[in-house]
Amino acid sequence: MNYKVMIGLEMHCEISKTKTKVFSSAKNSFSETPNCNVRPVDMAFPGTLPVVNKEAVKMALMASMILGCSQPEYLYFERKNYYYPDLPKGFQITQETKPAPVGSYGKLIYECKGEKKVVRINNLHLEEDAASSDHYTSCSRINYNRAGVPLLELVTEPDFRSADEAVAFLEEMRSIYQYAGISEADSKKGQVRCDVNVSIMDKDLDDSNPDNWGTKVEIKNVNSFSGVRDAINYEIQRQIDLKEDGKYDEMPQQTRRWDEESASTIFMRGKVDAIDYKYFVEPNIPKFKISKEWLEEIRKSIPMLAHERKDMYMKEYGISEYDASILVKEKPVADFFEETLKLGANPKSASNWITTNLLGNLNKMEITIEECKLTPSHLAELIKMVEDGEISSQQAKGVFTGSLESGKSPKDIASEKGLKQITDTGEIERIVNEVLDENPDIIEQYKNGKVAMVNYLVGQVMKKTHGTANPSLARDVMAKEIEKR
Repeated sequence: MNYKVMIGLEMHCEISKTKTKVFSSAKNSFSETPNCNVRPVDMAFPGTLPVVNKEAVKMALMASMILGCSQPEYLYFERKNYYYPDLPKGFQITQETKPAPVGSYGKLIYECKGEKKVVRINNLHLEEDAASSDHYTSCSRINYNRAGVPLLELVTEPDFRSADEAVAFLEEMRSIYQYAGISEADSKKGQVRCDVNVSIMDKDLDDSNPDNWGTKVEIKNVNSFSGVRDAINYEIQRQIDLKEDGKYDEMPQQTRRWDEESASTIFMRGKVDAIDYKYFVEPNIPKFKISKEWLEEIRKSIPMLAHERKDMYMKEYGISEYDASILVKEKPVADFFEETLKLGANPKSASNWITTNLLGNLNKMEITIEECKLTPSHLAELIKMVEDGEISSQQAKGVFTGSLESGKSPKDIASEKGLKQITDTGEIERIVNEVLDENPDIIEQYKNGKVAMVNYLVGQVMKKTHGTANPSLARDVMAKEIEKR
């Protein structure tokens, strides 16, 4: 390609882990029932005043620290004066860069296709979310459950050079929010949305000089990571086509939206700059000092994040980098793995069962690990049954499936299906001698040097026992009984 691409992101993520909204006592909880989590403040009733949710501020500051940002000495909130059809008061309580928001000028190292990348963070600020609107042929409906939910807006520098890099960063941020206990970051619940800024420039120009940057196009409110990838790739090609046709320089700075049906970006309006929002300090929320003691308390409370767990799994448990990456990709999966280990399971066995069997089945069943009936205690029990020789590895697969589908314990499943392994030496000897009596020619071949024939004989034992004989014990007994003949 003869052009460089410059991509910046504005990632909006709801803080879903607080009990109440950011400025009101309304419940902060996703609900299918419209307008059930609402208080007078959310509706901008006369005489109501906002009260800052301290827990939301704490989580915002925690995210700021994780991203290596600087935290302000005093915290301010401001009014962003702009017409929002789904915010009753007609403005949004937010933060602007002056005075400083909860986080300024950090960076994040993330991985894309096995390569380490660095993105600079311009700022992170805490604000209130708007309500959600549903549009129909003859009317529109507004659900105020989301109005006032605490929202973190993360603004990056234009450091991404491809759609893959942008999506890899978003996935890393989702992981951070989940592991830090800040948000579920579930795009299906509308908790994550992105604005994407895209521009192109000639490949030979120096991208460190802002004068060489192309015209920035903003794509608003993309609701999925796959949508972000598609929107970026479409917009890059659209701008290249304009460049090739000699029309790029005529293109104004603008805001577009991603339309999934047509798989294209559509013009919305000319770009609105910060000055058009007429920011001023929110008069009903006094500034307040953030103490160093509180910041240190928050810093110490940051839990182990995904990359730290991955390193631990590799170093302490000997898990491969590939499997460790799968285990930490979703926090509930990592939690399931660690809970299984706490119950005494072998780390490598637990990892193999989760990455090879459990996740594949959950994908087919289209459910999450939190919804599955198989519990960590079930998996730990299953692994122990195999290790103790109660069931074979092959039998374990059937027991696993039965437990996953029914929620019953592996011991109960094995008992119901008669899958308990035969480990009684006397019983094994009886069956082995039956097989040897039926196959004198095979014994002769074995004694003439075809030692691999023992596999056939052991296979016959397994066939007679419907797979319930302990294969290792059957092999040992078989070798001894052949020598007697």
